[in-house]
Amino acid sequence: MIVVSDTSPICYLLLINQIDILQTLYNSVTIPQTVADELRASESPPVVKRWIAQPPDWLEIQPIKTPQWVELGKLDPGEREAILLAEELKASLVILDDKAARRIATERGLKIIGLLGIVKDAARAGLLNLETTFEQLQEVGFWVAPSLLERLLAEN
Repeated sequence: MIVVSDTSPICYLLLINQIDILQTLYNSVTIPQTVADELRASESPPVVKRWIAQPPDWLEIQPIKTPQWVELGKLDPGEREAILLAEELKASLVILDDKAARRIATERGLKIIGLLGIVKDAARAGLLNLETTFEQLQEVGFWVAPSLLERLLAEN
């Protein structure tokens, strides 16, 4: 299974110390070079910069082959390259949280999941407590509509 990720889901999982659920759920995750660069950026939290400076074996960093000028709406470079890399690799799944990126990826025939979907899958697998993890995400600045959180908790 090939899984490609954008920047923010990795950041948030690092901030709540749950990054290992990616390896447990997917074995390996691939990110485009641009996402690695965003994770290394000076404004990234120290835990994120430390992690990407010595990435785990299960994280693969790969440049995209598609020309950089390919336009995908008003997406940021990490989102754009995650979608393009997912297409190049014929990925099974692409991890995106941005609404516009998710819409474009879906229109291009990609299967998507967001951070909340990953957390929900991890809770179903007994890897974490869903309610506690949602609280931790909100504490580190992840915004989600309260009605969506309530619905996800009720489904679990």
